[in-house]
Amino acid sequence: MAKNVNVWIDGHHLEVPDTTTIIEAADKYGIYIPRLCYHPDLPPTANCGVCVVDIEGSPVPKRACCTPVAEGMKIHSNSMKLRSYRKTLVEMILSNHEVVCPTCSANNKCELQTLANNLGVDPDTLPNILKKKPVDYSSPSIVRDPNKCIACGRCITVCNEVQTVYALTNSDRGIGSEVTTAFGLGMAQSPCVNCGQCTVYCPTGALRERSEIDEVWEAILDPEKHVIVQEAPSIRVSLGEEFGMPLGSVTPKKMYAALRKIGFDSVMDTNFTADLTIME
Repeated sequence: MAKNVNVWIDGHHLEVPDTTTIIEAADKYGIYIPRLCYHPDLPPTANCGVCVVDIEGSPVPKRACCTPVAEGMKIHSNSMKLRSYRKTLVEMILSNHEVVCPTCSANNKCELQTLANNLGVDPDTLPNILKKKPVDYSSPSIVRDPNKCIACGRCITVCNEVQTVYALTNSDRGIGSEVTTAFGLGMAQSPCVNCGQCTVYCPTGALRERSEIDEVWEAILDPEKHVIVQEAPSIRVSLGEEFGMPLGSVTPKKMYAALRKIGFDSVMDTNFTADLTIME
């Protein structure tokens, strides 16, 4: 049975269960420790090394995502030494990364971009050793761009351990390590079921939803077509979140009005059939 322990992070006293990791304790109390591979929804993989912290009495920094707290632990998450270490890590990642931020689908929501900005890393000053690889467009719904992959492992974790699909895996080691499918086949030839969870957890633009915006506009602008949009119930809530509305805000009227202004002739609701899909 877990018992509470007293720890200090950057001078702040915290009381948390002894089963808690350092990064979980920090998040609980609003203390941000930089990270790239860690996500609170997924088991930690400790791949990136960005979340390292200093612990008094420890000869080496520890990764906050996989180090449990202990009674009396005194942790330092922000020092010039740690900033320098993280900056070097991010510079190494960016040197082997396709930096096309203005045109990237993840621009302004990319975790690597945000971290680089916070650490004062300028990609334009770094040498680039990336050996470009072809982008995988084989899937009808997911685009996989290995040139933007930082090998954080989130997509593999969610695909294999959460969704249990096993479409993605690691190949090679060290600087040659990359996320790929079995035998390097396209996503369309893999066991992928197009659930899209890998795109949700990807911190960069390496995995993204396939855009069909041009096809939609072509249909809308065709005077010979009556264009219908059919929306799922969950979109009413998630759309509001995208526009910064409070969590749980329902937006059907706003959404319907916006879709009609865009040019759709009809808007259909999927309430009944959506309910059918979740019935057991």
